[in-house]
Amino acid sequence: MSASAPPIRLAGSTFKDRPHICAFFNSSDEAHQVLLPFIQEGLALGQKALHTIDPLRREEHTRWLTSAGINVASPNKQIEILDWTQSHLRDGRFDREWTLAFWRDCAATAASAGFPLVRFVSQMEWVLTAELSTEELLEYEAAANDTWINSEGPVSPAVCIYDLRRFSADLIIDVMRTHPLVLVGGLLQENPFYVAPAEFLAEVRQRRANRQTSTKTA
Repeated sequence: MSASAPPIRLAGSTFKDRPHICAFFNSSDEAHQVLLPFIQEGLALGQKALHTIDPLRREEHTRWLTSAGINVASPNKQIEILDWTQSHLRDGRFDREWTLAFWRDCAATAASAGFPLVRFVSQMEWVLTAELSTEELLEYEAAANDTWINSEGPVSPAVCIYDLRRFSADLIIDVMRTHPLVLVGGLLQENPFYVAPAEFLAEVRQRRANRQTSTKTA
């Protein structure tokens, strides 16, 4: 991110780069408490907020933002709420390359409209709805780093929200390895388990090859 861009605050910490974050929560209330100042700060700075949510929780999400004094119907579309059938699960299926291109287009469109950054917040339970394999999810999260970390100029922060009650411990451990920053227990920190995208993608593909080999020889 450029030196002139203000730092971004989340969970009591600030950052300016490596803005791909996995956030783990045990309840919606916990997520709301941590994320609200992050959302409000972005709006106050004239940045755009784009939230991807469970379509069954749209009313709940809108009510929460409204109760915090956020105008979800602002005419300039500074805050935009999508359900995941409009993003990750277009036509009911997941297409990694289309989804990554979609986020890039969202950021470009926001910039054209005069927003310096987009603060992305995504509820990740769409993975369970799509019955995505662990490898497919990990490939997506690792590839996303090329969009969020390796881009030139100001980079829009992306927070991937994982409900610890819904995902297995094994998947959570792998997901952590695809994010440079991790938010857990209400604290944001550099992730010591992070693996660079190319290295992690090679590992995931080797896992798949090993499993296929085992299946053939079984």
